[in-house]
Amino acid sequence: MDEKRKISLERADELHEEIEDFLEFKEEFLRETAEIRDVLSKKHKEELINYFDATEEDWNDWHWQLRHRISSVSLLSKFIKLTDKQYKMFEEISKKFRWATTPYYLSLMDYEDMNYPINLMALPTEAENDKSGELDPMSEEYTNPAPCITRRYPNRLIINVTSSCAMFCRHCQRRRRIGECDRIESEENINAAVEYIKNTKEIRDVLITGGDPLMLPDEMLESIIKQVRAIPHVEIIRIGSRLPVTMPQRITDDLCNMLKKYHPLFMNVQFNHPGELTEDAVAACEKIVNAGIPMGNQMVFLKGINNDKYIVQLLNEGLLKARVRPYYIFHPKQVLGTKHFEITVEEGLKIMKYLRGHTSGLAIPQYILNAPHGLGKIPLLPQYIQESDEEHVKLFTWEGKEVEIVY
Repeated sequence: MDEKRKISLERADELHEEIEDFLEFKEEFLRETAEIRDVLSKKHKEELINYFDATEEDWNDWHWQLRHRISSVSLLSKFIKLTDKQYKMFEEISKKFRWATTPYYLSLMDYEDMNYPINLMALPTEAENDKSGELDPMSEEYTNPAPCITRRYPNRLIINVTSSCAMFCRHCQRRRRIGECDRIESEENINAAVEYIKNTKEIRDVLITGGDPLMLPDEMLESIIKQVRAIPHVEIIRIGSRLPVTMPQRITDDLCNMLKKYHPLFMNVQFNHPGELTEDAVAACEKIVNAGIPMGNQMVFLKGINNDKYIVQLLNEGLLKARVRPYYIFHPKQVLGTKHFEITVEEGLKIMKYLRGHTSGLAIPQYILNAPHGLGKIPLLPQYIQESDEEHVKLFTWEGKEVEIVY
């Protein structure tokens, strides 16, 4: 064997050893996840269908999913056995922060383990009684120059069209907007927002969000998109939605056929855990992509859910298989009642540093911290530059090896 081949094989052995632990984790995780999906999720789905006296056709109808949201502890207790203490806690938290989940998302939960990541994202915990944090840490109430508008940047803005969601995530940054009932912005307010965009020539990028804009009927959503698309200086339109994750039944052929009339259109979703990448969720994403709409994922770091390097790698690689590009990982905001989800920046940076070299660049999103009070996004990066001047730069590789480049 020649020397070059020998060195190459030795390096290949090093690289295999580097990823061996992840491969073992992946095999075990996928086996456990498959058991949950193939056994528990199907069982839960059957129980829910029987309880509501529904059919498979009902289950696949997003209107049915909405009508049968689980939003009371008495109904939840029909499926998940709660202790007296847990029951009282749900009643207490419900007075402070609204909660609800779709039958579909409930079917993904572990009924025996309330600390299962899917449960933690959807169901209240006692930790929400913590009084630290703010209801509006981004000061959105001070960055709305017109009804429904949030503007933090020179050439792009947000239209918040509804406070409604299929599921009220426990880490939501806009939980102050949820209120006691679903609310769609009035036609008058939407028109005022569109008029503001028309009169603000520098706006080239409009994000339609909420709440969740896909909660609107197709006709109402199309009316908004059509008005924005008619503005000459608006180059791209984006939609932010979590419904492909929490209620994938909403992604119908009719919806996709409507959306693809208004290109260039983009959609960002929020998968936070590989357990959310079900067949139904992946199929919903593929429908959207097949309509010519590029998809990006905006994960949020959440303690106890995805603050693990292997979980993040599995999620991002799974997203790419579904043709969803990992776009952002957000550092958790300091929202009232969500302190239990917070991680440190250092912890997040360690995960980001691990990803570099252990997965493809396509699977490495930007790690973003939203500056308080609406001051915008700050990208967070591991430190690769050791020292630099006009003559040279010293850097660290993904393995921590030092290299020097002389100019």
